Amino acid sequence: MKVVMTPMPGGVAPGEADDAVLRDLESTFPDVNFVWCTTEEDQLIAIEDADAYCGWPTRKVFLAAKNLKWIHCAGTGIDGIMKIPELIESPIPVTNSRDSHVSPMATHVFALITSLAQRLNEMLPQQMAREWRPEDYAWRQIELEGATLGIYGFGNIGRRVAKRASGFDMDVYAVDKHPRPSEYAQEVWGLDKLDDLISMSDWFVVACPYTNESMNSIDRRRIALMKPTAHIIIISRGGIVDETAMCEAIRNGKLQGAGLDAMEPEPPDPDSPLWTTPNIIFSPHASALVPDMYLGRREVFKENLRRHLNNQPFIYECDKVAGY
Repeated sequence: MKVVMTPMPGGVAPGEADDAVLRDLESTFPDVNFVWCTTEEDQLIAIEDADAYCGWPTRKVFLAAKNLKWIHCAGTGIDGIMKIPELIESPIPVTNSRDSHVSPMATHVFALITSLAQRLNEMLPQQMAREWRPEDYAWRQIELEGATLGIYGFGNIGRRVAKRASGFDMDVYAVDKHPRPSEYAQEVWGLDKLDDLISMSDWFVVACPYTNESMNSIDRRRIALMKPTAHIIIISRGGIVDETAMCEAIRNGKLQGAGLDAMEPEPPDPDSPLWTTPNIIFSPHASALVPDMYLGRREVFKENLRRHLNNQPFIYECDKVAGY
């Protein structure tokens, strides 16, 4: 069996050799031929007779494959390769490593929420400047207990965010394409209740995958439905929220603030209002980058490779039509 491997950013742990992942795989699966490809040109040569591919292939690479039976994406989002129509129409299964990202991403949501609620984004520059100004925060910090947290997309990440919210005694409501009840949410509705959810939320968390259905779904009209005291938190993907309309709403006092770990494009353009709009915090799509995520990605791939070799069902197989 031949597997084409592509580099995963940050996949090698501190102190490990550059080829640590490859050596680990080769020692675990001595009968598998792993071919490490760092460029598209390398992939085009190696993919022709490969049985499996680990990474995010371009359309050109996918079409060059003659024997491909499985694609594994080491992250959660598969929206990039879902732009390959031939892949969607093919019988080739796609798997991802979704669960290894869930816990740190849910924690990061509350890092953004608590930073905005306690005004840490304003306190840190004062600390750097050796300033002591408690009067700046009188009447301005926000109580989370009893606040309404709305979650758009109630999959693994959204459900873990709801669990975290229970520790803050927040009231949690959610919408999802396939709503399922949760002990950590008062109600979980279908997507037809999205306008209601966004109107009632004090903190609105975007945790849904990027699909044709969710793309730009939080548009200017829906942003106008939000409370002027509300905040938007984007944890899953950029391109779901109209960032320009969001920034305008914050600048015009129609929305209080936002915390983002995902944007469109990434990084933001130099003239993007995200850089300069007050009361916006963003991180460089880094919410999941804890050691356990990288190790978890490896273990998911190894488990699915074992299953593939033994003709067993995969874990974390994606719905190629739905896009997640």
